[in-house]
Order: sequence, then structure tokens, then C-alpha cells
Amino acid sequence: MRFSIRCNNDLPATVYPTLAQAAEQAGFDQFWVSDDLFLRGVWPLLTACALSTTRIQLGTCIVNPYTCHPAEIAMQAAALDELSAGRLNLGIAAGAADFLGWVGITQERPRATTAEAIYALQDLFAGQRPAHSLHAPRGWGEAAYMRIPTRRIPIYLGAMSPNMQQLIGELADGGLPLLFPPEQYAEVAARVARGAALAGRTIDQIDLAACIWVSVAEDQAHAEAPLREKIAYYGHAFSAEVLGRLGLTHADFAEIDHIAQTEGDLARASELVSPAMLQIGITGTAADLIPRLKQLIAAGARHLSFGPPLGPDPIAAIRILGNEVLPHLRG
Repeated sequence: MRFSIRCNNDLPATVYPTLAQAAEQAGFDQFWVSDDLFLRGVWPLLTACALSTTRIQLGTCIVNPYTCHPAEIAMQAAALDELSAGRLNLGIAAGAADFLGWVGITQERPRATTAEAIYALQDLFAGQRPAHSLHAPRGWGEAAYMRIPTRRIPIYLGAMSPNMQQLIGELADGGLPLLFPPEQYAEVAARVARGAALAGRTIDQIDLAACIWVSVAEDQAHAEAPLREKIAYYGHAFSAEVLGRLGLTHADFAEIDHIAQTEGDLARASELVSPAMLQIGITGTAADLIPRLKQLIAAGARHLSFGPPLGPDPIAAIRILGNEVLPHLRG
């Protein structure tokens, strides 16, 4: 089994080294930080984490090839991997169309664009010139190659749609499929396995993380509050397929989205989050979490990735997960 922590990039920058240290001390294998638009940039956050830890792997969850060119991604990743002594995992995905629309970017050909970026990054990390590749990215010339030594940094693909989940199996070293609700794991794994078969490999060769939202506290009410905020902020960006599993549609989030994004009143938007919406994640005390997490392992999950909100106190939540939850899941 493998365990990881995922954090949004919405906390004060100085907090991340402490979070990474707490995750390392609690026995987690990986620490991931997102790069959502108009929040704090992931590269300096993970740099601070690299300088504050010694063992735990670090990852971007995720960067996208629309707001950050693959050449720039390769440069930042290579520098951070060197700084962390080879502990970087590069999480990449197409990003959310709604968020890209904030800055006038149309998410054209998301699957093809993301695949093209992954092929280019794999070539660059291998010391090759992407222009010579069978999957040469459009417009790249002979001079497009890394001038510094790099290793083959593992590439994890973030995915929510069925096509993207299959692409994990076809191209990536690992997968970061967001599971809403967590019980979706078996279906997602089957799609990844189909993609792997197309590429002549098996799902066992891929580090497929069961990415879930978890909020843990000493009681249910305190655990629910942070999850309500996250759902109010991100719910409108979920796919119709994800919402359909919970008996929801995008129309159910229209008012919440307007209040949270346009009016900027996240607290009021959170009050409108329904019990059905809360099923997107897992909330409660450590004892409440364990049965539902064991169901994931029974479904075949070999990597559990605990994502935001984690709890009203993220550092305390990481320690609770490490001390009171992981011992029941290992082995």
C-alpha cells in the first residue's frame, strides 16, 4: 500500500513546509500540492517543502499545458527534481475548462493537447529532442531540448473523464483520478486497465492513486464544514457524469457557483451545499473514516490519496490520519 496527502494551493505559503514535514513524520509516501488559477504558485511552494523534508516524494497536482507551456513545465520540474534529490512526481492534466475560461483560454482538444505535452515531457526528461519523436509536438524545432542533465521524472496524469482515465493507462507512470464519490474506484480502474492493455502493459505497472476528499476532526460537524467550502468552490467544475452519480446536475450548483465565484461569499455559498453533495467526500472522526476506506482497498486500491479539505486543522488532520487511520489500512 501507498499513502499520500494532497493540498490545495490556497493556504498561506509559509504553511506548506510544516504540512510536508507532518506528512513525512506521519509515514505518508507522497505530498502533492495543486496549482489552481489565481491562488499560490505550486513551484515555490514545493521548493520550500523540498528544503524542509528528506524522504517524502513531492508532486504537482496538477499543472496544465494551457497556462504553462510544456517547455516551461520541463524546466521547473527539472530544477525542483534536482533540488529535492530526485523526489519529484510531475502531475499534469488538461485543467478545468471553467477556470481556463476566466482568462479567455478555450480548452481545445484536451485529450490530444495533454497527450502531446506528456510525450514532449517524456522526451525532454530522457535527454531527447521532441521534434524527432513519432509524436512530435506542433511547432517544436531542432533547438528544443534540455541543456541540463535530467532523469525520467515520473509523470502522473490527473483525470476525471473516461477518456482521460484511459489515457492514464496508455501513457502515464501514475494516475490522479479524482473519485467523486470514492466508490467510483473500481470503474475508474477498469478504464485505466483498458488503456494499459492498449499500450501493452498492465495496471500493476501504474501507480493509480485513489484520490478522495477527506475531512477528519473530533466530531462530524467540525469535519463537514471544510468539505462544504470545497464543494461550494469547485462543485460547478465537476463533470455531468460525476454529478449524475450523486443524483445531481450542474443546475444544482448554479446559485452556489454565483455566490461563491461572482459575489465572492464562500461562507454563504457553503450553507447551500446539500447532503447529497457531501457524499462527494468522506467526513467524520478517524473511526468514521476507516470502514469506507477499507471498502476502497477491497475494491483493489493500492494507493490511497487523501485530499483537501482534510479538516478544520490540516496539520492535526494529517497526524490523525497517520496515527489513527493508516495503521488500520497497512498490509
